[in-house]
Amino acid sequence: GICHCRMCQKAVGGPFLAWAMVPSADFAWTRGQPAMFRSSSAATRGFCARCGTPLYFQYDRKSDHFDVTIGSLDQPDRVTPRVALGVESRLHWCDPEKFTELRGHDTGSLGSPEDLTRITNFQHPDHDTPSGWQAPAG
Repeated sequence: GICHCRMCQKAVGGPFLAWAMVPSADFAWTRGQPAMFRSSSAATRGFCARCGTPLYFQYDRKSDHFDVTIGSLDQPDRVTPRVALGVESRLHWCDPEKFTELRGHDTGSLGSPEDLTRITNFQHPDHDTPSGWQAPAG
């Protein structure tokens, strides 16, 4: 789903949160355990303590599943949201019709303050992460 509620907007620092519901029994963390933040009296949110990436949302009373952030997955394009929630807080420019009006540009095509070919990415790599991988200190 896509959630536009103010809590999710604040949790990701963006206009909405894209998530996938996962049964707890069918999921395992492959590199350590996430840090947790109690974001309300009803739920916790998990995030990577090393890089800050939001990882999940879980209601206290629904421990049989949780919602994993789609952008944190190694293959986010394999998940297609099917529902929009919190639409009362949807920003007017986040209307799906308006997104199709936006011009698309490849990363770096509009210029960047840095040479993108020389930037070292400190975030967790996608796919086949080597055992023992650690983000460089920085």
